[in-house]
Amino acid sequence: MDRPDGRTPGQLRPITFQPDIAPHASGSVLVSFGDTQVICAVMIEPGVPRWMLQQDVPGGWLTAEYNMLPYSTLQRKPRDISRGRLDGRSSEIQRLIGRSLRAVVDLKALGQRTMWVDCDVLRADGGTRTASITGATVAAEMAFRRLIARGEMKQSPMKQLAAAVSAGVFEDVCVLDLNYPEDKDASVDFNYVMTESLDLIEMQGSGEEATFTEAQMLEMLALSKAGVTELCRLQREALDSFDLS
Repeated sequence: MDRPDGRTPGQLRPITFQPDIAPHASGSVLVSFGDTQVICAVMIEPGVPRWMLQQDVPGGWLTAEYNMLPYSTLQRKPRDISRGRLDGRSSEIQRLIGRSLRAVVDLKALGQRTMWVDCDVLRADGGTRTASITGATVAAEMAFRRLIARGEMKQSPMKQLAAAVSAGVFEDVCVLDLNYPEDKDASVDFNYVMTESLDLIEMQGSGEEATFTEAQMLEMLALSKAGVTELCRLQREALDSFDLS
């Protein structure tokens, strides 16, 4: 089976992290999964939501927003504000990003702070949610390391890195990290979010007017574990190369 871009079934697209794409943010990267590009930015502010104070909840809070810019797709995507509400897909994805980061960030160690995670899709070619989670994790750890460097935090609240990747069945073959042509025609589509130690944070998947076997499900999981292992290696490599002074 030949994939549209010539990759092997278990091969990720080229992954890159360009740091400090948003210089006013505490940490930011332009993450690329092949032709999919997402700006992930983190800002950390003092204070917590009122409900935490009212309920005497210790620690801080983390929340995420996700947006596809109008020019991120072949046909212009109207801004959500022009419709007066966030569309269902964007709402679901930003909740997923928030859940994923809260699974690996120790909110008590964050202290009385609110952490805002913004993911803005510049170019969509499949896998925008997985790229957002993977890039946002890097941006968050960048922000924490800068707070430590300034003496505002003793250690990073990041318990371990998180990364996400898609897997699916395309032309009867299980493949990793689907691009748009594959995602559009896949008979099965899954998204996996995992920790660096390969514990599952979330798994989303279904057949697209099709069914799949237990063997295919296990094969997609194995591909995704290998993919997350490589993504976390690239995250660490990128973080160690950034100037976080």
